[in-house]
Amino acid sequence: MEGDHRLFGFSSACLKLLPAEELEHLDFPMDKVPVDPIKRLVYITEANPASVDERMPFEQHSEASTFNLFTGNQTLKQRDESFKVKGADASVHCSFYSDKGGFRISVEDRSYMESCKAVVSTCAFGGGDDLYQPIGMSESSLKKVCFVAFWDEITLASQEADGHKVGDDRYIGKWRIILVKNLPFTDQRLNGKIPKTQSQLRRDPLGVLEALLWRSNSVLAISEHGARSSVYDEAKAVVKKNKATPEEVAVQLAQYHQDGLPGDKRFNEKKALAEASIIVKEHTPSTNMFMCLWFNEVVRFTCRDQLSFLYVLWQFKEFRDINMFPVCTRKDLVNSMGHIRKAKPLTS
Repeated sequence: MEGDHRLFGFSSACLKLLPAEELEHLDFPMDKVPVDPIKRLVYITEANPASVDERMPFEQHSEASTFNLFTGNQTLKQRDESFKVKGADASVHCSFYSDKGGFRISVEDRSYMESCKAVVSTCAFGGGDDLYQPIGMSESSLKKVCFVAFWDEITLASQEADGHKVGDDRYIGKWRIILVKNLPFTDQRLNGKIPKTQSQLRRDPLGVLEALLWRSNSVLAISEHGARSSVYDEAKAVVKKNKATPEEVAVQLAQYHQDGLPGDKRFNEKKALAEASIIVKEHTPSTNMFMCLWFNEVVRFTCRDQLSFLYVLWQFKEFRDINMFPVCTRKDLVNSMGHIRKAKPLTS
């Protein structure tokens, strides 16, 4: 049984899961009613994208815009308004829900996802990552949790060439493979803004939900950054490591300076910088809105999501029930494998 305790994280100093025997009887809380200031969230779609916003601080960004029919063309005025919640209803541009191009999946896959009560999801676009089977799962989680991997056709071809065949039931091991077509961006970093398959989950999913969400009455959990604590320090590191150009980072920081984002290294007694390789969340109107607001920043500015996370959290003042856990917890959750090969960009 000691081996089971190790797998389930019972003896872990950082991620304190329930004992193995309790995990086997763990179920979704029936009496939990989230207190959400937003009761109804409306996703804005546009038949005709808006004109380029004249308030852009630098002209270079408008010329290299990543707005398209998938994202919509949100103006800065609309962006400012999107952070304000007025009453029980809210509206937001949200590319995830756009029907204007991009991210086509089959009816069967959509029906399967709608049947899931909890999902562990990952993605590999451009063939850059292998798929690692989760370990340390309780029988309860294997029965109650879906494991979904989103692949594009490039990844499917590269995996099959390496001998990893998708079965007739659309599974490889525990993972249901969902083929995504019509990706909206040539830059695969924008297509894959959910945790990538460069990590291997090694903790029980229901146990993780209990430890990181239910126990603290949170609706979203994300790791603190391991190396830095400030958006502005992270911006310098992004440029130094050639993760984005100095010009596009300057555009983003200029806007954040103009909006008044402080350079503090602490926010709500936590590091003022997050690391998004693992995101644990409940689907509520507020968490859905938060993710839309965050992705809109990634589309508007750089794809380095660490630079925009705190800004959205700072602006979206109604969003409170967040658990920023320490780096050691993230390391307990997954084995980090790294990228196997460079992802291939889309050519059209």
